[in-house]
Amino acid sequence: MSLKQYIVDLSAKSEFDSEDRGVYDQFKSALRSGEIRSAEKDLDGNWHANTWVKQGILLGFRMGKMVEMSKSTETLQFFDKDTFPLRPMSLDDGVRIVMGGSAIRDGCFVAPGVVVVPPAYINVGAYVDEGTMVDSHALVGSCAQIGKRVHLSAAAQIGGVLEPVGATPVIIEDDVLVGGNTGVYEGTIVRERAVLASGVILTRSTPVFDLPNERIIKSENGGSLEIPAGAVVVQGSRAITKGFGRENDLSIYCPIIVKYRDEKTDAATKLEDYLR
Repeated sequence: MSLKQYIVDLSAKSEFDSEDRGVYDQFKSALRSGEIRSAEKDLDGNWHANTWVKQGILLGFRMGKMVEMSKSTETLQFFDKDTFPLRPMSLDDGVRIVMGGSAIRDGCFVAPGVVVVPPAYINVGAYVDEGTMVDSHALVGSCAQIGKRVHLSAAAQIGGVLEPVGATPVIIEDDVLVGGNTGVYEGTIVRERAVLASGVILTRSTPVFDLPNERIIKSENGGSLEIPAGAVVVQGSRAITKGFGRENDLSIYCPIIVKYRDEKTDAATKLEDYLR
């Protein structure tokens, strides 16, 4: 029986034995190695959630028992499900983890060449590809998919999603720069080489105003919001044109694509290469 079928069958159970735990350990090991992942891109460039993988992660929460994760000699105490300890790491992994208090939860893939600057957190089901930097106070949420050579700047928040199991998680494709205090949530897809300026907030319900192409980008039929490849997105606002809002000169936050990436933008982001 395939690992996928085992996980689907186990998800229907309410009690688990040692053999079930062994299967779950295999599943978690496959997540850790990148052999399986919670979302994948097809040949047409469309991202799809692997629902059975997300089922498996949720299974871990039901299967696990609360245990003390910390040592008796430690001042800070930690209590969590025994199915989700910290990810086992070694020098051979090739991941640079700067000392100071970051945590990488087991059940996620972290590729060689990734840099994690404290304090940062990478949650279960996440996939972080080669050469990416996860900066101070940055969060990679559950099942988020982060591409190659991405920079998640200080305090960037990449939201997680486990339920519903069919929902596509947040996707950050290759060579994206995510500015400080930026938040990307609710299955938003940021295509390759895009730049999100500091403080930009993106959710499924956020309309994005594309100035160069004179259009408004929205999620359709409950699908993901997609930021186009190479887009440079900044914080903006639009005026409220009627009622109390107009009377008081109020405006509403909105992200704006001010241009698409060019040589000047590339030069401004070149510094990232020296930090990895």
